[in-house]
Amino acid sequence: MSGDGSPPASETTRGNASTAVPERLSPEAAVALFARLPPVPPETLRGFWRGRPVDTGHPYDAMLRASCWIGKEFLDPDRVHPLVHEGAFGRYRLDPGRLPLRLARALGVARWYGARAAFRLLMPLFATSGSRARLRAVLDGGEPTAAMIYDQRPIIDVFRRVDDTTVMGRMDEKRAPRPAFFLLTREA
Repeated sequence: MSGDGSPPASETTRGNASTAVPERLSPEAAVALFARLPPVPPETLRGFWRGRPVDTGHPYDAMLRASCWIGKEFLDPDRVHPLVHEGAFGRYRLDPGRLPLRLARALGVARWYGARAAFRLLMPLFATSGSRARLRAVLDGGEPTAAMIYDQRPIIDVFRRVDDTTVMGRMDEKRAPRPAFFLLTREA
């Protein structure tokens, strides 16, 4: 580990865009890195963005992996699909309001053997065709930047630019002791 809690360069992500953000960071290092990144104008987030969690030890890190989360889709400022997952029968846009997040956290479903396979089969039960979030500019650290506001959950994802094709997200959930972090890379 380096002095800021980040791993050595050999543990950074693979690929061209997200190599500036390590696979794992301490919660403090993730907060510091996010604060140093430049803001993102909301209009630059159109389209599908492939996602992956940044491992900070947050409960959602494992949950996103176990649930086959693959990214977010921004159609326009008022139509955003915040949870796009890969299921047994294709790609699904999930309704966050219908997901039993509290139960999943209580049962530790992300660590349960077979959670990934079970979720892939049950995914159609939580699918939606309607958008479940919107995109706005918010002040973060005194600067306006893009943020995704969930319609049915007390969650706001704030975005900062890593490079021309990658953004880092900070998921702030009301009553959560700390944020979760993730990366999104524009899919061509």
